[in-house]
Amino acid sequence: MGLREKIPFLPEGQSSQPGSEADMWTKPVVIRDDYVGAGKLSGRVALVTGGDSGIGRSVAVHFAREGADVFILYLNEHEDAAATRKMVEAEGRRCSTMAGDVRDPKACAEAVERCVRELGHLDILVNNAAVQHYRTSITEMTDADIESTFETNILGYMHMAKAALPHLPKTGGSGTTTRGTTSTTGSPAPGVIINTTSVTAYKGQPQLLDYSATKGAISALTQALAQQLAGSGIRVNGVAPGPIWTPLIPATFPRTEFLNFQKSVPMQRAGQPSEVGPCYVFLASSDGATMSGQVLHPNGGTPVSA
Repeated sequence: MGLREKIPFLPEGQSSQPGSEADMWTKPVVIRDDYVGAGKLSGRVALVTGGDSGIGRSVAVHFAREGADVFILYLNEHEDAAATRKMVEAEGRRCSTMAGDVRDPKACAEAVERCVRELGHLDILVNNAAVQHYRTSITEMTDADIESTFETNILGYMHMAKAALPHLPKTGGSGTTTRGTTSTTGSPAPGVIINTTSVTAYKGQPQLLDYSATKGAISALTQALAQQLAGSGIRVNGVAPGPIWTPLIPATFPRTEFLNFQKSVPMQRAGQPSEVGPCYVFLASSDGATMSGQVLHPNGGTPVSA
């Protein structure tokens, strides 16, 4: 199936989030066959939350093709995580995985500590893990729905950033970059944090009320944290995808809504993870060296305003 073809939606609803890519009948495209790495992330180490499937998997594989080692923190989809690890290793890079919940600050701290211990250091944090609850009315939302969405989608991002910050390379005087207690001149590049937000942060989605609210908060967090860390050289940016074919879709939307999924954007089709992953490469690499506090919008042509 070509990238520009509409996805043949099948009745493949899943009962739990974040959903299993292994159980999807119509597999997402992780990376284009013609994507050629250029060593843009050589020697760097990235930690990707929700990296077992969907956009997170695509980011992990793109980073690996660009020369990075990858640590994946995922919730409980062990089969997906193992598959992503194999994909990263097939690119000739190292990959470590850990099951854990970003709602738990201790799990976030452990993930960072293991990443540094197993892969040597940490240069790039990608906050990507998320949940959403399809509800047609705010009166249908439970307190548990709201709490799980906010705890995962915004508090989890803050827990991860807080845990990662002491390990991310920072710039000092005279072109010196400091990583932890080690100081080098000219290298490594300063650290990077990339947050996955959403087109719903900018235009809302009436059936994803709690999700839209958290994604708006993530965009605001991205701008504020970028300003806070500007003096350290650490860059903070976001990516706001539109509808993308990932396990979260069949795990969230009713089967009757599948056909409407890809019609909600001007391009009249859902995007593939492979069309989003390169945005993260740009922001993580020196190509995006002057980008901070910004959000990229691979959303299928939907107009947005900051």
